[in-house]
Amino acid sequence: MPTKSDAAALPGARAIARHVRISPTKARRVVNLVRGLPAKEALTVLRFAPQAASEPVYKVLASAVANAENNERLDPDSLLVAEAYVDEGPTLKRFRPRAQGRAYRIRKRTCHITIVVESVVAVAPGRPAKAVPAKAVPAKAAPAKTAPAEATPTVAEADTDAAEAAPTKAAKASKATKTTKAAKAAAEPVDTTEASETASEAKPAKKAAKKAPADGGAEPTATTDDAAEEGTE
Repeated sequence: MPTKSDAAALPGARAIARHVRISPTKARRVVNLVRGLPAKEALTVLRFAPQAASEPVYKVLASAVANAENNERLDPDSLLVAEAYVDEGPTLKRFRPRAQGRAYRIRKRTCHITIVVESVVAVAPGRPAKAVPAKAVPAKAAPAKTAPAEATPTVAEADTDAAEAAPTKAAKASKATKTTKAAKAAAEPVDTTEASETASEAKPAKKAAKKAPADGGAEPTATTDDAAEEGTE
């Protein structure tokens, strides 16, 4: 099972302030604000923090950045607050005299502030970078070529095909009706007796109209209809 010592150590530096005359609880409130932030951003946060513990924490962080820049030759812009914790130091015991010969105990607490900075790849501002060593990226395998899939007709194409086929069906239906009507007309027998009678009646009327004199005062000759009526009588 791998242990912490087996992991690859990133370049960094640390700074420790011992026997700081402030309560560990009050110092931890401020340390929690800057843990995981870039070093430059953490210094800005501590500079404007209203807590009294922000001043000693700011000095410890500035010392850690200076150690990384001068001793380890690291870029200050690439530093990240990797670790920040507060340990409890020795407590100074004092007494305050009270009424009737009593004495109340006063505890003056101290703490040890430790901050560790590490050099990491710069990331977008406002987002802390992860202190993880770079890993070798395996070469990407060439994607296998696949046969192109046959195009399947979509719903829109099916609608257009149906719309194109509709006129042809209507034209075929109209042609079929015309042919049936022509066949029926050819099959029906034609009555020629009535036609011959009307033609024989109309011939004498035409001859009488030709023989009549074309005088201006003469009475008009009978029309073909009158002649046809006389012939029938």
